[in-house]
Amino acid sequence: FVAETSAALCLSGAYRAAGDRMWQWLTLLFALLPCALVQLSLVFIHRDVSRDRPLVLLLHLLQLGPLV
Repeated sequence: FVAETSAALCLSGAYRAAGDRMWQWLTLLFALLPCALVQLSLVFIHRDVSRDRPLVLLLHLLQLGPLV
């Protein structure tokens, strides 16, 4: 999960360096939108907030919720 997100961010940076803004924004959209949806489902559906609340919420903000 973390490797896929970092690879998408590197690819987006390569698109930006090449001056291709449309592909940069599409790559960011398709990389970060699923990340946000996964984090929201982990927080609200699986009720991760019932455990150590501040630490788990911080990990979800750092996109490390699936590793918990």
